Amino acid sequence: MLKEKKLREISQEELENSTRIQKSATPKYTTDWYVKWVASITILAAMSMRGIEGMQIYDLSLSAFGITLWLWVSIIWKDRALVLLNGVGLLLLLRNLIERLV
Repeated sequence: MLKEKKLREISQEELENSTRIQKSATPKYTTDWYVKWVASITILAAMSMRGIEGMQIYDLSLSAFGITLWLWVSIIWKDRALVLLNGVGLLLLLRNLIERLV
């Protein structure tokens, strides 16, 4: 049983048949679920460093790692739009990272 904001219990049948109750489209606690969250937190950490002088290499490294994880998730999900987005994003980040290191 779930509880709404008004603390009303929602039965499993009502939850499954409801068009008003938001349900997650992705399964929980699977490998891709954990990878997705690690990737998202990594990218947010990288974004928090963006624009700070001297932290660009860490930003690029963390961003590339996070995008690589998201690319893996999008391949598992067979989502071509996410594969394209993360694949191109990874190439751009790697190009910038290599340029920064050389």
